Amino acid sequence: MIHLALMRHGHTAWNRDHKIQGRTDIPLDAEARSQLATLCLPPPWDRAALWSSPLSRAVETAHLVAGRAPHITPALMEMNWGRWEGQHGTALKADPASGFRDIEDWGWGFTPPQGECPADLRARLVPWAEGLTEDSVAICHIGVMRVLLAHAMGWNFDGPAPFRIKRNRLYVLRVDATGWHSSGIGEPLTEHLI
Repeated sequence: MIHLALMRHGHTAWNRDHKIQGRTDIPLDAEARSQLATLCLPPPWDRAALWSSPLSRAVETAHLVAGRAPHITPALMEMNWGRWEGQHGTALKADPASGFRDIEDWGWGFTPPQGECPADLRARLVPWAEGLTEDSVAICHIGVMRVLLAHAMGWNFDGPAPFRIKRNRLYVLRVDATGWHSSGIGEPLTEHLI
């Protein structure tokens, strides 16, 4: 049995502007760097294996909250949003020709134009997670977290999600011989004592 704690990277300028980032490598903004520098992984996660997406916003978040370099894996790369990257979801939703729809109406197979669907993410994420040999923290992206939490909780992108992903929180999954389970959803990071 292993435990996998998921954490979303800090804010970027595109996050604050509500743009779809996907695989576009937008760095953390100054405010995120400042905020993350006051946080640290709580025990026992401070000693767990540390993993990150290769995108700079995730790698830098890992360095800031853990004080060490993460292992980098392409498995944790954010979903490819294709032609929608850099655009605003509200504008796409307002244009019937865009094909955009809310994530609660996707199912596992909905694919943005020239992008990838949640099932594609699951196909690369589940084997990676099931190959872990020790408790681990993964600094990653909201799309990655949605897919792993959906897989663990049986949500099929078909109605309201049974979870809400917030920043500066750990979302803990347990993977064992009986399957995937969620626990410790939304455990906050501890702040440094000054």
